[in-house]
Amino acid sequence: MTRPWEADPATAFKRRLGKSPQDLGVTTDNSDCPDIWELENGDIAVVGRDLTASLGDRLPPGVSVGADERLVVIPRSMLIAAKPDIPTV
Repeated sequence: MTRPWEADPATAFKRRLGKSPQDLGVTTDNSDCPDIWELENGDIAVVGRDLTASLGDRLPPGVSVGADERLVVIPRSMLIAAKPDIPTV
């Protein structure tokens, strides 16, 4: 059985949603920082801390993380800053 949606590994990054991690003060000047990006195909890429192991066994009913998925966490301020850039449709 195929899934109705699959991530496209051939797509490219289009634009950052919200502010940079440096602008939000949620990182130092190194390259390992949370971020939210719109991809060329319209999908969204999230860079965050992988908490699959620590939060994965406490998911709400009906929520699961597939074998090829990870549960990532980003700062609240990052999502709030991205809100104006997120389309409503």
